Amino acid sequence: MTNQHPHFSSFRDRLLARDRMLGTFLKLPTTQVVEILGAVGYDFVVIDQEHAPLDRAITDMMIFAARASNIAPIVRIGDFSDANILSALDCGASGIMVPHVTTVEKAQAIARACRYRGGSRGFAGLTRASGWGVVGGVQHMAMQDRQVTCIAMIEDAEAVEHAGDIARVDGIDALFVGRGDLTASFGDDPDAGAKVAKITTTVAAAAREAGVPLMLLPNGKADLAFARELGASAMLVSSDHGFIRSAASAALKDYCD
Repeated sequence: MTNQHPHFSSFRDRLLARDRMLGTFLKLPTTQVVEILGAVGYDFVVIDQEHAPLDRAITDMMIFAARASNIAPIVRIGDFSDANILSALDCGASGIMVPHVTTVEKAQAIARACRYRGGSRGFAGLTRASGWGVVGGVQHMAMQDRQVTCIAMIEDAEAVEHAGDIARVDGIDALFVGRGDLTASFGDDPDAGAKVAKITTTVAAAAREAGVPLMLLPNGKADLAFARELGASAMLVSSDHGFIRSAASAALKDYCD
């Protein structure tokens, strides 16, 4: 039977139940980092095709490693298309994250691409997602529609006023506030931090009113407290790049001071 490991088979259930989960972004085209994070006990990873040189082949291997290591693999796609979403899901991703969702129409297109029933996801019977045909086609489609997670990123100023409507789109399971892009959009504005905090609070309220989970990337303990106050339960912390840099910098300081 496919999809029996608790983390990757229940990620959507845990997300919707507002369980506290911790993940990180993956930028390095390797499987070993995925295995390490699974062994350490992280709940999920986001394989970042948007900002890293991760093609379909290495993404497939990273998803394989995540499933083998009992950690849920989410793929942040680079260019939105049905084909890119289909590729990630057929490889066995627990879900997808789509950047720059600014309109209800885009959210609807994303949701359709993630679902068989009522959607437009193309069918293939022999994939990792289907357990290589161990389950029948009808059961596979039902399982995938139940388990696949669809996350919309709100990271543009023009998306904020539509956040509530985006969250209410059938098939959108969660909102992730991309505070990095929002902050960058304010350039050298000294009040950028306060403005982004206000935007984040607004999006959090929209998610809460729509009844969908909120995801954030805290940058420290104080920010983690802020995220939890807003109702975020699934958190992303740093990235494989960030972990290597911070650990390497700490080691250099320890050994050279």
